[in-house]
Amino acid sequence: MTGKDHRLDWRVSSYSGNNGACVEVAALPGAVAARDSKDRQGAVLTFDHQQWRNFLYSLRG
Repeated sequence: MTGKDHRLDWRVSSYSGNNGACVEVAALPGAVAARDSKDRQGAVLTFDHQQWRNFLYSLRG
C-alpha cells in the first residue's frame, strides 16, 4: 500500500485542533492505516487490529 491511495476514507479525530498536526486513519480489510495529515502523499503505516489496539493503549498509558 502507498500513501497515494485516494480511495480510502481517511478520518481525523474530532478532538484534533485546526493547526493541521493530526494523524489521519482509514479502515482496511483486517487492518488500520495511519498517515500524517500534513503529508498526505507521504508514508502510510498499517497496523493489524491487535497492533492498533496495542498502539492506542500505549498512547493512553
